Amino acid sequence: MALVLAATGLFLFLRLESELDKSIDDNLRSRADEVSALVKEADTGLGRPGPSRLSERDENLTQVLRADGTVKDASTRLAAQPILTPGELARARRGPILFHRDSLAALDKTEGRVLATPIRDEEELLIVVVGASLEDSNDAAANLRKLLLVGGPIALLLASLAGYGLASAALRPVERMRRRAAAISTAEPGMRLPVPPTRDEIGRLGTTLNEMLARLEAAFEHERTFVSDASHELRTPLAVLKTELELALHRGRSPEELEHALASAAEETDRLVQLAEDLLVIARFDQGKLPVRLAAVEVDDVLADVRARFDIRSRETHRALLSDAPDGLCLNADPERLRQALGNMVDNAFRHGQGTVRLSARASNSHVELHVSDEGPGFPPEFLDAAFERFTRADEGRGRGGTGLGLAIVEAIASAHHGTATASNRPEGGADVWLTLPADRA
Repeated sequence: MALVLAATGLFLFLRLESELDKSIDDNLRSRADEVSALVKEADTGLGRPGPSRLSERDENLTQVLRADGTVKDASTRLAAQPILTPGELARARRGPILFHRDSLAALDKTEGRVLATPIRDEEELLIVVVGASLEDSNDAAANLRKLLLVGGPIALLLASLAGYGLASAALRPVERMRRRAAAISTAEPGMRLPVPPTRDEIGRLGTTLNEMLARLEAAFEHERTFVSDASHELRTPLAVLKTELELALHRGRSPEELEHALASAAEETDRLVQLAEDLLVIARFDQGKLPVRLAAVEVDDVLADVRARFDIRSRETHRALLSDAPDGLCLNADPERLRQALGNMVDNAFRHGQGTVRLSARASNSHVELHVSDEGPGFPPEFLDAAFERFTRADEGRGRGGTGLGLAIVEAIASAHHGTATASNRPEGGADVWLTLPADRA
């Protein structure tokens, strides 16, 4: 603000000086023209004894000089001494000149500006000299300078106070948000920053930060739930494993009992390994680091591999496992992740469904749908919306076992392929879970 006020004051001062000088110069030219007209008139009276018409006008500073510098006529306040110096006279004979004098005797030794203009009268070269005092213009410039020197600091003080007040008022909501942000912690969920009612940048910033806090709070809650559910799932197999090992170490156990205990421990170990792998897949997906290596995949071959993997389980449960895919149907996908997702869907059908389990595929526009269906009671209607959430299970009527991560991993793999996972109940009975993947994703 100081720079702005100083620049503005300097501009005004220089502008005023320029306008005053221009006004004085224009006045001198006008007077020179008037005097030249009088000199050229036949009845000017120049050269006659007594007062002339020029002297009767009572000009403050007017002289008519001959080419040799002698005074031919002059205003009453001027003596017979020429105003122009020899050098100025020589220049004036060649053309009009305008110059500044620090002191003019005819004007009480004040500053003045002088204009000398050559004219011809009856074949005689004359120099018309007119002048004007700069006292009034200097006084006006001095008054303006005083006003600027006095008013500038006052204006700077007032502008600084106004700017400080405006900045304080504008930043007061920011300070309130800062204090609230310093008080927010995970121990007190639900706290939000105060948002000012004004629809300005500060208000939009507060709204954006509150939305970010809501997302962070949801993420923290999601992490807490994930850790709690994972701990619960790990506790059961670990407790069973510890019990089986303690029984195996108990004296007096028969070889059959020891073999049964070790088999049960191995089964729980497998379950722990599978749970750890599932948790690793979920964690990598949350971090955006779930590796997906795309390749051209024959859908029929993938369904055949999954069917072969569950062939023994199909015979043990006396439930048919069928696959059906059009010949030549291909898509770009990670074959290992695709087998993992379909395996989880088939395992879910064997674990919770009934009757024949079917793997099928069909092309739909630019996508490929991979279905796994069964002939059981299907999903409870209230469970469909949460079917792909982590550590969620249907009611006990759907069966026992499982960690509740199978369908969550299916959705993670589908999302990693820029596809979707869907679950529904078939009209004729049974559950139907399918993946929709882009067929031509590079």
